[in-house]
Amino acid sequence: MPRKYIKRYLPDRKSFHETSQLRPFKRFLHHPCLWHLNRRTVSGAVAIGLFCAYLPMPMEMLVAAALSIILKVNLPISVSLVWISNPVTWVPMYGAGYLLGAKILGMEAVKFDDMTMTWLMSQVVPLWLGSLILGSLAALAGYLITRGLWRLYAIQHWQKRRNRKEMLRHPESIEVITKDSI
Repeated sequence: MPRKYIKRYLPDRKSFHETSQLRPFKRFLHHPCLWHLNRRTVSGAVAIGLFCAYLPMPMEMLVAAALSIILKVNLPISVSLVWISNPVTWVPMYGAGYLLGAKILGMEAVKFDDMTMTWLMSQVVPLWLGSLILGSLAALAGYLITRGLWRLYAIQHWQKRRNRKEMLRHPESIEVITKDSI
C-alpha cells in the first residue's frame, strides 16, 4: 500500500497526544513502531482494529491502543478501525455475534427483528462468544488481505522500476510512434 496515501488520512502524533481517552498511554506513545507504516505494522493494526471493533463493550479504543502498544503496531490505524462499530452497526454486528454464540452453545435463538441493544446486553455469554469468534475471523481476514494487497503493490512497484531501468539501459527498444504507424 502506498504510504503517502495512508498518511493522508491518518491523524498525526500531536492529535493522538492530545486525545483525552489515550491520556493513560501518553508515556508509551513515543515508540517509533507505533507510527511507522510498513507491511507488518499496518497489517497488525488492521487485525487489532477489526478484532476490537467486535468487542461488545464501551471504550474499545482503549483496548485497541493497549494492544497496539504491546504488539508495537501502528496506533492510529488500529484505533481508527475500531470506529467500524458505531450506533448504526451495533445491532447487526452484535446480533450476528449473539446468533453465532447461541448456535455454538446450543441455545434457541430469537428472530433478528426481535433483538434490541438492551436484550442483547442481557445475553452476555453467547454474545461474547460469538463476538470473539467473529472478531477473530475479521482480524485474520483483515490481516491476510492487508498483507496480500501490500505485497501486490510492492510487486507492481518493483516491476515498474525494473521496466524503467530496462528502458534506460536499452533506449533503442522504445518504439517511436509516427503518423504513418497509426
